[in-house]
Amino acid sequence: MTWTRLNELVETTLSGLTQPTRSDWIFALRTVSAGLIALLAAYALKLDHPQWAMMTVFIVAQPVAGMVLAKGFYRLLGTLAGGLAAVGITSLFGANPWLLVSVLALWIGVCTLVSSLLRNPEAYGAALAGYTAMIISLPALGQPHIVVDLAIARCAEIVLGIVCAGVTSRLILPKLAADAIISRLKRSILDLAEYASGAFSGGDPASLAALQRKLITDAQTLAEMRTYARLEAPSFATRAHPVRRTIGQLLWALSAARALHSHRAPRNAALIPMRRELKAFVGELAATPGALEDTAPWVARLDAIAGKAREMPDLPKDTNPNDAGPNDTGEDKVGTITRLTIAGDFAEALKQVMRGLDALRSPASRKSSDRGQPALVVHRDYQAAWRNAVRATLATLLVAIFWLTTKWSEAAGTVILVAVVSSLFAARPDPVQSAWGFFTGTLIALPFAFLVGQVALPALPGFGWFTLFVVPILVPAALGMANPRHVGVATAFAINFLAFLSPHQQMVYDPGAFFAGSASILVGILIAIGVFIVVLPADPRVTVERISQAMREDLARLCLHERVPRRSAFESLAYDRINQLMPQVQRTGRKGDPVLGGSIAAVTVGLEVLRLRHAQLNSAVPHETVESIGNFLRGLARELLFRRPEEPQTATVAVARRYAANIAQRSDRLEMLQIAASLRIIAAAMEDYPDFFAKGRA
Repeated sequence: MTWTRLNELVETTLSGLTQPTRSDWIFALRTVSAGLIALLAAYALKLDHPQWAMMTVFIVAQPVAGMVLAKGFYRLLGTLAGGLAAVGITSLFGANPWLLVSVLALWIGVCTLVSSLLRNPEAYGAALAGYTAMIISLPALGQPHIVVDLAIARCAEIVLGIVCAGVTSRLILPKLAADAIISRLKRSILDLAEYASGAFSGGDPASLAALQRKLITDAQTLAEMRTYARLEAPSFATRAHPVRRTIGQLLWALSAARALHSHRAPRNAALIPMRRELKAFVGELAATPGALEDTAPWVARLDAIAGKAREMPDLPKDTNPNDAGPNDTGEDKVGTITRLTIAGDFAEALKQVMRGLDALRSPASRKSSDRGQPALVVHRDYQAAWRNAVRATLATLLVAIFWLTTKWSEAAGTVILVAVVSSLFAARPDPVQSAWGFFTGTLIALPFAFLVGQVALPALPGFGWFTLFVVPILVPAALGMANPRHVGVATAFAINFLAFLSPHQQMVYDPGAFFAGSASILVGILIAIGVFIVVLPADPRVTVERISQAMREDLARLCLHERVPRRSAFESLAYDRINQLMPQVQRTGRKGDPVLGGSIAAVTVGLEVLRLRHAQLNSAVPHETVESIGNFLRGLARELLFRRPEEPQTATVAVARRYAANIAQRSDRLEMLQIAASLRIIAAAMEDYPDFFAKGRA
């Protein structure tokens, strides 16, 4: 690669860092300071590889204190597990190099499998347990008696870095996860108001789709930050339940707003005032500076709107009770109740989100009595996890075989990097892109490490000179780590700059060893990238269909399972699946937009199925209506599980509309009309996205 190209990479990497915020500067200076403290302590303790203490600081560094503690905690667990595995594997198989590397490759595969089924930071800890065993065991090849000392030294270096990073992040101008949760939730409420305002007034579809994606992503981030906050401060445990409930309510409000947008243009007298009032409310909320500093007036208005929506309106007589159009505009009473129900859901959900915000800002002194709330459920892609495990095992094993066959000493570093990259990035939506970013940062770090480690420090040794040389390099790198656009490349630059530099108290000029070790690292990353491309490559369309099929199976279970699940459990699982869909859908381009829309519609269908299931348990509902609901749900489950996209829709949608019309003709009771409304909503959603609700859509 030419120096011109290298300069272009540097400029690209640093292009977004021209205007760092005050928070970014605090993070950068705090991280570099913690790294220097960790290195100085490693020198004082005379650790064998002091660079690992400083590297650990940059590896676990995060802008939010709770995220540092969480990543550090799971890095510690992963290191301990990897160290124990290294001791056990080396003690049992260390006498046979071929058997040793085979067992280590299998261990990395197992850890990659577990990592792919978990989420950050738990996933990071599982992946770390795999390649830590490789890092400890390979230097002990042929001399298994030293593996215990290597494991202890490795754990000591990691613990030192974690302690320095955790203490500084918590004590030096900390940015707390609890505060970040409140700030993000406030932003999400305003984004939801902006989305609803655009939805009610026919806003730009592209802008609405972008806001929808952002709201789903932010909801998942809130769920993750809840864990960080509990590690950061045990007192946050009393607010954990409000966070969990508020996430569900936020997503419920998004689903309702989307449904109102999809089926707008009503002309009946009962709905026009409700829609006008909601539109005015969200528009005012989105446009008012500091609107959420006091939620009481907004909550009162939402409570009034929700109350009006639940009241029985003056219903017109049906002009066409069998009207089957999803955007029906006639003044039929089922259509009126349907839209009023959705409007009331939106107002109630947004009200509960605001109450959740108040609960976070002013937590109750006593623990929540609602201990029955289920944990947030996550989607686990077992097929992808097994693919990642096989890929990591094969890649590590093949490179290890090459190393043992050629006896090339520097290839040990290549084996380790293949294991690290093929495991660490396996579960990313685009592992090739992530690994390439890691390679880019590593390559940029190489000349800086050479100038400092091979030219400057041998001539000017000492910790003072070291600080003078590395601070101007690491501070911009840490600023890049604070920028979401460059965090991957900047983190790779920082940790590999230190790895190449390998700071010791006595630095020596040895360019041959420097370039040999550097080459092994770069080659290892490139081999791992090649493995991602060639060995069992992931097709995003297949992943999208697999998650979509899982969502359809979720709906079928809601229809057929004897026990009616909690609404919050279904919501959390459904939106977690959607969150996993989004990065894959983005890789398929505009073709993926109907999939994302269909997945949101699937949540609406699921919530209405739950309403029907609860109506079946209502003693006030006539037996024949309960039987009709059961027949419809069984037919819906069959369509979700067996109909293929090339096949016409079954009578499910027509049955839903016929049942709804019959119920409306027989009774004007509100609970009966709401059953009819649920049937109508399900039919409309399935008509909007017929391909999504068909098996084998991709």
